Amino acid sequence: MELIVGGRSMGARVACRTAGATGAIGVLCLAFPLEPPRRAGAATARPSRLPELEAVPVATLVVQGVRDPFGIPPPGPRRTVIEVAGDHNLKADLAAVGEAVGAWLADLPGLAPRS
Repeated sequence: MELIVGGRSMGARVACRTAGATGAIGVLCLAFPLEPPRRAGAATARPSRLPELEAVPVATLVVQGVRDPFGIPPPGPRRTVIEVAGDHNLKADLAAVGEAVGAWLADLPGLAPRS
């Protein structure tokens, strides 16, 4: 049985970190928090979490709101990034989120078709 791990926001980060250990064939990241928003009065930007995405050893889908204050990660060799209407909560266009996930799952190598 194939396994896809995923989550939203912090759950997406956990999915990235555990994909290899779980034997997942794919990672689904909904609203990945790429860069923490700056706090009022903070002198420096906080570090990007892009290395967590870069370390994922399998196909990854990131669905991100176009106005997400945490930023939008770039696509990568094994990473597809789909931008949808809205912000970090992804509630503005749930149909678009579902379509993006469905299309990615349909093309995911190693995922057996359902009968």
